[in-house]
Amino acid sequence: MIQVEKLSYGFPEKELYRNISFSIEQGQHCALIGSNGCGKSTLVEMLTNPEKYWFDGKITKDEDCRTGYAGQFCVREKMQDCTVFEYLSRRFTELQEEIAKVCEEMAHPENDEEDMEWLFSQYQALLDRNEAMDGDNYENVIRRQLNAAGMGALENTRLSDISGGEYKLLQIMKEMLLAPNFLVLDEPDVFLDFENLNGLCRLINGFKGTILVVTHNRYLLNHCFDKILHLENGDLQEFDGTYSEYRCRLLRKKIELKFQHIEEQEEIARTEEMVEILRKRATLMVNPTIGQAVNAKQSQLDRLLARQIKAPFIEVREPHIAFPQVEAGGEPEDGENGKQSGAHEGERKEIRTVLALTDYELKFDEYLLRDVNFKVKEGEKAALIGANGTGKSTLIREIVKNENPAIRIADGVNYACFSQLSAEEDRLSGGERNLKHLEALEHTGAELLLLDEPSAYLDLYAQSALEKAVKEYRGTVFMVTHDFYLAANCADYVLLIEDNTVRRIRSRNFRKMVYDKYFDSSYLEADRKCQQVEAGITEAFRRDDLAAADRLCSELEDLCKSGTVNE
Repeated sequence: MIQVEKLSYGFPEKELYRNISFSIEQGQHCALIGSNGCGKSTLVEMLTNPEKYWFDGKITKDEDCRTGYAGQFCVREKMQDCTVFEYLSRRFTELQEEIAKVCEEMAHPENDEEDMEWLFSQYQALLDRNEAMDGDNYENVIRRQLNAAGMGALENTRLSDISGGEYKLLQIMKEMLLAPNFLVLDEPDVFLDFENLNGLCRLINGFKGTILVVTHNRYLLNHCFDKILHLENGDLQEFDGTYSEYRCRLLRKKIELKFQHIEEQEEIARTEEMVEILRKRATLMVNPTIGQAVNAKQSQLDRLLARQIKAPFIEVREPHIAFPQVEAGGEPEDGENGKQSGAHEGERKEIRTVLALTDYELKFDEYLLRDVNFKVKEGEKAALIGANGTGKSTLIREIVKNENPAIRIADGVNYACFSQLSAEEDRLSGGERNLKHLEALEHTGAELLLLDEPSAYLDLYAQSALEKAVKEYRGTVFMVTHDFYLAANCADYVLLIEDNTVRRIRSRNFRKMVYDKYFDSSYLEADRKCQQVEAGITEAFRRDDLAAADRLCSELEDLCKSGTVNE
């Protein structure tokens, strides 16, 4: 289907690829992974439109390759008054109008033989497109896609009334309905709620052609792909198998490389010592033989240094994310010197409320939210979770403005915010821009962080760094997120949007709700265990305890072989 040979490309300030080669076969479902800024989005754009780029190497596609593409950023089209069904059917009706128009032209009496030959070729091409799309049965085709994504009930909903996550799924469906045999999706899971993530998973697994997806979502990686393309540090390696299997192989390889590195360092040290001894002897006596021995040993040393392990896929550096250093607890309400006003020595101080919503309402044509009441105490970490389109981002924007009388941020509290990413005209990837904005929070001195989808577009290494930063931050966090792991691992409790209001639930109950309603509990529990083992392996590497790392790697392999993670 796709063959890439010795591809090299970069910008003046950054080399992206150095002689990378890989292939994607017909029917494969491939995931493209790699750290933020390594060039994943550029690569998929090159595959879809190679004529746009000047590169060294070769990109070859099958002659019958029909490419579909859905990019990172979804910009709403102007066509907002139509229904979801009308929006998806537009391509079909336009194609049928084109067919009818060609038929009219073919019936024109003034056509000569050359005109008719050209019109027949156009007519046949349009018929072939219509057949590939099953255009004569397009109503049923559209409804099948909507049902597969769990959006069948939205068929007659106005486009202007659907959420951003639902709109993103529509873009993917629109591309699929055009019947490409090679479909490219760039981070399709960003901002999707749990229900829509499941819908995306079903759409990907139901796609019969070849698919290449850029994603950092562990759920998709473990459920949708049979090939992994890993781009890192200008190089690319391909792996036929699941993501879990690939992770195990990487970790096992890392252990092997560590052992090999130790042996190499020992050999280099011995050789360096011998070179030094020979050089000292050569300075004491004029002897051609000793000089030749020095040169020979130096050449051996140069070869040893040159062949040292270079592991672009193993040693990926976790980015630095750190939030402001603040005092734990801060100042209580109406108090001084860390004590509640009027409190006696030894009495427990009251923890002040940092953020409070009282009878908050959010209404457009109808109520999105009403009777919202909650408090976030000093030092707490709260996650606001709800389906796409329930008003989460609007709510956090209103909190940031702090102008609504129903919203109160405690006097004197220094707060900072992280907003959802908007497209920018630069060469930074979505993940790089979000990392840049997250890093800027470190120097704000904020005691309250307001985070709107902070893990969006972040690679797996950055997601881990973000979780660590949230856990270690001693201030207060209020975050909107669709990231199950961020909420489950970092939040003290969850503020859940249901039935147009917000209720507080314990993190444990939240996890159970997610298990029961959205995801297979055996998978999430198995994946949680895998993450714990992976964290243990990382810690073992930090201690240079390779025996422990090897033992834990075997444990991880057993977990993956059980099949639970990959179901």
